[in-house]
Amino acid sequence: MNEFKTLLGKQIELDIPGKIPMVKGALVDVGSDIIVVYNGEQFLYIPTFHIHLMKLAKHINPELNFIPDSPSPFENPNEEISYRKILMNARGVFLEVYITGNQSISGYITSIMTNYFIFYSPVFHTLIIPLHHLKYLIPYNPNATPYSLSQDHFPLIPTNMSLSRSFDQQLKKLEGTLLVLDLGDNPHKIGVLKKVENSRVELITANEESVYLHIDHIKTVHLP
Repeated sequence: MNEFKTLLGKQIELDIPGKIPMVKGALVDVGSDIIVVYNGEQFLYIPTFHIHLMKLAKHINPELNFIPDSPSPFENPNEEISYRKILMNARGVFLEVYITGNQSISGYITSIMTNYFIFYSPVFHTLIIPLHHLKYLIPYNPNATPYSLSQDHFPLIPTNMSLSRSFDQQLKKLEGTLLVLDLGDNPHKIGVLKKVENSRVELITANEESVYLHIDHIKTVHLP
């Protein structure tokens, strides 16, 4: 993304789908498919395919004149960053991730497969998240944990679920299971997964209605 590199060190505004208001901050790093923005308090790692619009900020924030030297505990200063490298290095690090709606999820990445990753949250427990639906991630302060919970709430091996290489194969394994899709933002996305076929899933909802969804539009999956 050479066009983004011309804005390095400058204050910018970003339009990310579903995120209101716009993300504002200083552009501090640019990789092949991800950028890093410092908003004065946190470093945001944003995959470039979610950037609908980027422009120079109209109003300069004097608090962004000083940027900490080290963006995160999982970034190697000697390598160009990429989305997959960041995810791989972030395993086990406490993060805030933004996936759907205007809601973030706190926890940590446990596994990364071909086109999805597993995220453990103290609220939702094990979440299956397609790679292309992660809007951004923010590393927590190394001395902090989500909700100030003790380490006992974050098991090193949070699930014994066997994992398939791809997201659709993983969903196929869950046929016959009660699932919550997209954090339950719609009652039609909670039900028993009856069938996965031709990139579509069939859910049986609480009132025994069949609902069909395209796999590409499923942002998160978890078992209640």
